[in-house]
Amino acid sequence: ATFAGGCFWGLELAYQREPGVLSTAVGYTQARLTLLSRRYRGARPTYEEVCSGSTGHTEAVQVVFDPDEVTYRRLCELLVERLGDSLYLLNQVGNDRGTQYRHGIYPHGEEQEAVAREVLTAVGEHETLGAVQTEVQPAERFWAAEDYHQQYLQKGGQSAKKRAEETIRCYG
Repeated sequence: ATFAGGCFWGLELAYQREPGVLSTAVGYTQARLTLLSRRYRGARPTYEEVCSGSTGHTEAVQVVFDPDEVTYRRLCELLVERLGDSLYLLNQVGNDRGTQYRHGIYPHGEEQEAVAREVLTAVGEHETLGAVQTEVQPAERFWAAEDYHQQYLQKGGQSAKKRAEETIRCYG
């Protein structure tokens, strides 16, 4: 499963804590073809390039899960919970702004796509912010981020134990 929810560090830790999630990786996906991003279509993007907003990628988390322990629906719902009202903001999650921080669900097949759309439809419109802005697009190539980004918050001392309830702090 592949999800984007702004900065990938906090989202990754949330998925690490979810029972049934076997592994996670942070990286870049969904490059949009623009004049600036054409050269990235087959080349590994770097964190600095993605953060510039010029590649068309978004920061994302790839999740390997056991469907006997956690449903894909639950994983989609976890993204919605993490986004909060940012769900209604285009290309923004909290203070992170730009297409590289856009939020989305990137299904690996028709079944996952149907579930993703159901979850977002159930959320509905916000009375003042309007429609949900979370994109649903078929998963494209996922580029793993540099090693120092993998399990970054866990390396910084935050708990990745299943069902951990400590607040996730995105910068250490």
